Amino acid sequence: MAAAGGRTLGRSSFSRATSNPVTSSYGAAGVKIGPNGAAFVSSGIPDLDRILGGGFLLGSVVMIMEDADAPHHLLLLRCFMSQGVVHKQPLLFSGAMKEPRLFLGTLPAQVSSSKEDGRHRAMGAAASSDGRANDEGLRIAWQYKKYFGDDSRAEHKDNKQEFSNDFDLRKPLERHLLNGQNIECVSIQDADSLSGLQDCCSAFLSKLPRKDAGSLTAGRIAIQSLCAPQCRYFEKDWDMVSFIRSLKAMVRSSNSVAVITFPSTVLSNSFCKRWQHLADTLLSIKAIPDEDKDLAKLLTGYQDMVGFLHVHKVAQTNSQVPVILEASTLSLKLRKRRSLVLERLNQAPVDGSSGPSSAASSSCSSQGSQLDF
Repeated sequence: MAAAGGRTLGRSSFSRATSNPVTSSYGAAGVKIGPNGAAFVSSGIPDLDRILGGGFLLGSVVMIMEDADAPHHLLLLRCFMSQGVVHKQPLLFSGAMKEPRLFLGTLPAQVSSSKEDGRHRAMGAAASSDGRANDEGLRIAWQYKKYFGDDSRAEHKDNKQEFSNDFDLRKPLERHLLNGQNIECVSIQDADSLSGLQDCCSAFLSKLPRKDAGSLTAGRIAIQSLCAPQCRYFEKDWDMVSFIRSLKAMVRSSNSVAVITFPSTVLSNSFCKRWQHLADTLLSIKAIPDEDKDLAKLLTGYQDMVGFLHVHKVAQTNSQVPVILEASTLSLKLRKRRSLVLERLNQAPVDGSSGPSSAASSSCSSQGSQLDF
């Protein structure tokens, strides 16, 4: 292998080739470069990052359709904002409240990984001692274990920890993280029009121009309940559509991500469809009742579920490869009432059957006369 200066660098046949730097390098704290040079920021929920193929795409607008029965959309919005604060990324928050800065006190705190790291170290030490005992006679294999074993897992763990963090919804974010940060808060409750919010977004995004991947600085915009009834521009549907179009154009030419939540029930069907088409990534939250016996019999792990998350659309910028989701509807769970978890829906066995697979096979066999191959 040729190197600079005319020297040849050899590499052992046992060494693992390094991965593509375009897909594994980080341009800045909290920014991940994915395939085709696409840059992502974490949503604050590791499961959601994995489902969306890397996280929220830089230069995109994410819209979350709220549910009128429960404010579960705030779980996603708070994790998104906390992830930006932890990575010291510029943040602009706008809400339909008189003092939006008070909302920062509800952001969840980062989960301390000291106990988890100690448990992994103890398990690693036990595994190492067992390995030395079992492989005492295989010295050559033991010598080359480092090329295939713990190094790659440790590197993957560090990268995951750097890009996305877990948050404890029961504990508030440390106050010292909020002080001295580039955080702006704007109230849209008393505004007669959206021109003031548009000017704030324009000034915020002007500080985050599109740059090369080597010097990325990502910003985040979080807008809560854009079409809330308490806003004075509530009945000006075309003004809100014009604002979303302008924001989408500004975000597309900057290193930032905008997340907008809105109650879809207060909009007419035609304008609700317009909002959905304007979104690059479209999600919706649906709450479930606390005591639904029929649903509890149908789904496993129902006691931990608080709602459903439906992925309607995934952003596809700078890529011709479509994102194929394993599942578009996922269960929204609160594990130990602390961490937010997204899981694929699992159907419980019904009438003594072995599970949904047996039910599906029986239904297919019943139609065998019509579809005879």
